[in-house]
Amino acid sequence: MAGLQLDLGPLKEPIGFIKILEWIFAIFGFATCGGFSGKTALKVKCKNANDTHLLNAAFQYPFRLNSIVVVPKSICNQSEDTFLVGDFSSSAEFFVAIAVLAFLYCMAALVLYVGYFHIYRDGNRGPMIDFVVTVIFAFLWLVSSSAWGKGLTDLKYSTYPENIITNVKVCGGLAECSSAGVSGMGSLNVSVVFGFLNLILWCGNAWFVYKETSWHAPPEPPKQDPGNVAAPPPQNP
Repeated sequence: MAGLQLDLGPLKEPIGFIKILEWIFAIFGFATCGGFSGKTALKVKCKNANDTHLLNAAFQYPFRLNSIVVVPKSICNQSEDTFLVGDFSSSAEFFVAIAVLAFLYCMAALVLYVGYFHIYRDGNRGPMIDFVVTVIFAFLWLVSSSAWGKGLTDLKYSTYPENIITNVKVCGGLAECSSAGVSGMGSLNVSVVFGFLNLILWCGNAWFVYKETSWHAPPEPPKQDPGNVAAPPPQNP
């Protein structure tokens, strides 16, 4: 490829080293959120039939809880199914989308740094585009991490068995309901932490990318060749 010059030197500089960290942290971000699956469980004892049922409601990314049946209508002769409450897909999918896009951009940037860093530094457009994109990603990490943090709080509330019982009609009359446990959400907590760590990394990287632009250090004017300097005009006697 024309202009390709492999050089691992940029990876030892902050601009390249931080990009590697961003690439790794983006992987952890979408893996811990997009790969999660859990369940919440209720123990339902019907008063008329005097039988007990252990009900498990499994949920996973993208966390559309309102489509998950927690108490089927066959339990205690109900007239309809009872669903979990809440749809947190928008914040979860937004967070994962930003993480995936950041992962792809970091890969492209690392290829540019390793193979075409001489062109990147000689020109002015590359660093400016890199800086603008880095600032945009820093802002998107702030928004997506905040939104997903709020969504995770609501998700925990909606899947907590004691809160589910208050929303299940059968538990108020036809049956006695009790909690049978809920899956831990440690990996989802970690995803929020990685989201804000990515925010810090991208903000820090923005400074080092900014230093590569002409906004921080305007290009020096071309030096004049002494051999091309015009001779001074002759002085009159």
